[in-house]
Amino acid sequence: MARNEIHVDVPPERVWAVLADGRSYGHWVVGSSEIRDVEPGFPAVGTAFHHKVGIGPLKVADHTSVLESDAPHVLKLKAKARPLGTALVSLELRPQNGGTRVIMVEDAGDKLTQLVFNPLTHLLVRGRNVESLERLKAMAEGRGPSLPDAASS
Repeated sequence: MARNEIHVDVPPERVWAVLADGRSYGHWVVGSSEIRDVEPGFPAVGTAFHHKVGIGPLKVADHTSVLESDAPHVLKLKAKARPLGTALVSLELRPQNGGTRVIMVEDAGDKLTQLVFNPLTHLLVRGRNVESLERLKAMAEGRGPSLPDAASS
């Protein structure tokens, strides 16, 4: 299991606004190169966004679906990048010192992926998620790429 935390200098509702925009994942999730589609109602339970993940010409098209959604507190996702595997990702938002403590936990999402998730893999995922959370922080604080408002799209 890879666990990461970061403090963001905005309230949980602002961080949630970034998480609730399915197109934002292409900007803040390291390895996500393109968001192909976001299902209406995202991030309601059962909805998904469709993406490409990978580096250079080695990209896989798949999707990430919502397992649990409790705005602005918890978002649990199942990310698929088959045949590479699946991941369960939990994002918890806690009010802290006028901002938000974001806790991200990522683990293998199926039996096959569990075979490859070992201490080294967890270390690599944890390292990747440090950068992902820095990007999420920048977006939530208005320092990253701006995304269109949901009301205007």
